[in-house]
Amino acid sequence: MSIFAVGNPFVNAYLQTDWFGKGIFWLLFCLSGITWTILIHKTIVFFHVKKLSRDLLSQFSQEDPLSLQFKPVKGLIDIPHPFFEIYKSFKARALKIISRNHLFKIGTSFSITDVDLLDAEINVQIGKQLKRLEKYLFILPTIVTLGPFIGLLGTVWGILLSFSQMQTRMGNEGMLAGLSLALATTVIGLVVAIPALIGNNYFKNALRLVRQEMEDFSHQLLASVEIHLFRGESAKESVH
Repeated sequence: MSIFAVGNPFVNAYLQTDWFGKGIFWLLFCLSGITWTILIHKTIVFFHVKKLSRDLLSQFSQEDPLSLQFKPVKGLIDIPHPFFEIYKSFKARALKIISRNHLFKIGTSFSITDVDLLDAEINVQIGKQLKRLEKYLFILPTIVTLGPFIGLLGTVWGILLSFSQMQTRMGNEGMLAGLSLALATTVIGLVVAIPALIGNNYFKNALRLVRQEMEDFSHQLLASVEIHLFRGESAKESVH
């Protein structure tokens, strides 16, 4: 049986209700559309983020941390590349430090202060990338809460219509239409909230994993600097 068929109980409930009941239906349909749009979009985004991150990590070498030449390919939609942005920010800051050290004839090595500056730069970039990945995800928990409440509003309105029809007409048709609205909006409200709840939990876990991977990558970057470009405090004092 098609969901849009005239004999469908949801279609019948929609056709038999008043303008307020129809408005509740449309609001639930809009919430469902927003939910699935976010779920599909974020699924695509996280899939590509994972793939792009693997590609960058496969090309990164701790032996020469500043030599990576990586350009992400742009697709039809704007896909964040947190690992590339972190590396780009790290490399730009590292090159500035090297340029400054050359200017003051310190050499190409990094001091503890320089490493701390790189660490701060990476942490700022991680925060920016997390905000970018979290964009629009706040809507899902809102829909998780709002969907059942709107369904409950339809339930109460349908029961109210049923009692109103019983008082005015004393007939079954109007009463059944109100009960149909009450049950249909309850079901639709839950159908809207359940995917939003599952998606919200899934993407929260995905974000946690991406954050951990970004932090691990940042440790690799700093470790490569400390191994190959680090200059100890004793060396720093000897220069002065």
